[in-house]
Amino acid sequence: MIAGLGLAFMVLALLAIRQNLLVVLGFATTYAIVVWGDGRVGNIVIDMWDAANKEILLSIPLYILAGNIMARGAMATRLIRFMKAVSAPVPGGLAIAAILSCALFAAVSGSGTVTLIAVGAIMYPALLEAGYSKSFAIGALCAAGTLGIIVPPSIPLILYGVMTQTSIADLFIAGIGPSLILITLLTGYALWRNRKIHAQSGSIIETWSALRDGLWALAMPVIILGGIYSGYFTATESAAVAVVYAMLIEICVYREMGFTDLYDVIGQTTQLLGSLFPVLMLALSLNIFLAYQQVPELLIGGLGEVIDSRMGFLLGMNLFLLAVGCVMDIGSAILILAPMLQPIAAAQGIDSVHLGIITVVNLEIGYLTPPLGLNLIVAMTVFREEFWTVCRAVVPFALLMLIGLQIVTFWPGLSLALVR
Repeated sequence: MIAGLGLAFMVLALLAIRQNLLVVLGFATTYAIVVWGDGRVGNIVIDMWDAANKEILLSIPLYILAGNIMARGAMATRLIRFMKAVSAPVPGGLAIAAILSCALFAAVSGSGTVTLIAVGAIMYPALLEAGYSKSFAIGALCAAGTLGIIVPPSIPLILYGVMTQTSIADLFIAGIGPSLILITLLTGYALWRNRKIHAQSGSIIETWSALRDGLWALAMPVIILGGIYSGYFTATESAAVAVVYAMLIEICVYREMGFTDLYDVIGQTTQLLGSLFPVLMLALSLNIFLAYQQVPELLIGGLGEVIDSRMGFLLGMNLFLLAVGCVMDIGSAILILAPMLQPIAAAQGIDSVHLGIITVVNLEIGYLTPPLGLNLIVAMTVFREEFWTVCRAVVPFALLMLIGLQIVTFWPGLSLALVR
């Protein structure tokens, strides 16, 4: 008991002085091995090496690189142009175009932050110029920017699959239904909120021109996701295809990115991965130790005396994850919590794939909640607005996503219908 309190105090103290997650996990893993294990701290390195020997981990840097290439090049602009042309005849159509552009770009980048930066920088001034309120424009783009977290291919879903040994392909397929629900809620609200904004006159010529110019970009999600769902290639292979396809289209077809730009993008991606992968390896090492010490089994036994129903567990888990999302980034939360939540959920009869979707949607909402909501912070820079102005703007959209969370949580068939 005293040792456990000591670990908790140490972790809280490190977080209080704003140490990064690598330091926190390093201290926690070392402390756990010394106090509860055999004291062989060198095993951490061995476990980290074993954890790194996973083919699926290759998909993470490749998807990040593909998303950064598209954000730097012309694919985002052409996707947005097509969505604007299609939605122009609908009242509030530009708002619909903004949300659908975020969803489509997320489907080929796998990153919510990249989506918000790439689409938001273009659509925000366009929405203001068309007469949409500033609060709606900020809120809609911030919320739609989070769709990259659940729309497959999703990097958080890959992290969850790695940490819990769950099929990445199944998680991607399971994310389709929930992502469509969230898109429907956001677009429905956008239509209602902006119903008095006059529709623009649609043009078949403009729509055809936008489709022709954006055809290569529009084909990317079809190729990537179609290849995964048809079983033609794995999640890792699809990430490699995404990088090669993005490079060929941006450099050889659109010709709006040179090799110098590509070199810069690769450098930026490498810097990001240099901070991500050590944390991931250390988290996997801690996971191996906890499994060896049968910590999940002890948690199941202890919580089984407190939680006596499946619904009670789901409600409690949602409240817990929503609170975690306010103070921890999604990657860190998944790395730490997913291996512990999975066996507890399994004891309640909850499928691991369904749990993954619930977890990611919960933490997705965390992107919109202060004090550490990542999309709130990114939006401050992209839109040049005060932090609390952004926070107020996202409130109605966060409430809509909470409704979507309840649908996803208590309708497992929405996630599992295409998997099973």
